[in-house]
Amino acid sequence: QVQLVESGGGLVQAGGSLSLSCAASSSIALVPFMAWHRQTPGNQREVVAEMTNIGTTNYRDPVKGRFTISRDNDLNTVYLQMTNLKPEDTAVYYCAATTPTRVYWGQGTQVTVSS
Repeated sequence: QVQLVESGGGLVQAGGSLSLSCAASSSIALVPFMAWHRQTPGNQREVVAEMTNIGTTNYRDPVKGRFTISRDNDLNTVYLQMTNLKPEDTAVYYCAATTPTRVYWGQGTQVTVSS
C-alpha cells in the first residue's frame, strides 16, 4: 500500500513557475513508474510526465522543454518543476505510482494559470 500526498499547487500568472511535490508513505525506490497526470473538468486524466526507477523520463508533447520530473528515492518524493506556465496548463495535477499490481493515486493539487 502506497499513500501519495501532493503539494505545491496554486495560482500563478502565465509565464510563471511552480514546483509540485508528491510525498509517498513508503519507499518508491523500486516502483517502476512514478508519474504526474492532470485533469480538467469534463476531460480524461492525461499523463504529463513519467519517470522510471532507472531514471528514464517521458513527457507529453505540450510540456516538453517546460516541465521537469524528478524523484528522490531517499526522501520518497517525486517532483514536477513547471516553468513558462500557460493558461492551458490549468488543471488538477495528480501523482501516480505504478507497481506490478496496481496504480496508486494522490488526491490531486490544483494549478491555475491566469492570462
